Amino acid sequence: MDMMTKDAPADTVPRVLATPAALELIATLTAEHGPVLFHQSGGCCDGSSPMCYAKGDYIVGDEDVRLGAIGGAPFYMSPSQFAYWQHTQLIIDVVPGRGGMFSLENGRDQRFLTRSRLFGDEETERLTPIGRGPAD
Repeated sequence: MDMMTKDAPADTVPRVLATPAALELIATLTAEHGPVLFHQSGGCCDGSSPMCYAKGDYIVGDEDVRLGAIGGAPFYMSPSQFAYWQHTQLIIDVVPGRGGMFSLENGRDQRFLTRSRLFGDEETERLTPIGRGPAD
């Protein structure tokens, strides 16, 4: 799981990573739908799943936090979710099951799943900087 973001210096610690299975599914979805983005759901209908959308099908809010990118896809979450997750590295994986109702992987018998781990003290000083709002 050494999926550093391309823009980050080599000694930074990425806030979000993707497993090889997730990268493969992202590549498939990108080939079918064009550029995609992720938004970490904060609950409600789809629990707290990472949701994958075609760019343009989801409006990123000006205050949404951009954690980085996985498989070339920017990864966002709301400020309230970031307050909860800011001390953890998100690891996006793929598992069997149904995707989120509006997420592009829905209907493929596999879905994205967020795993996480706490950052160590020595890592917090080297975290990849966050962004706000749309990357484009």
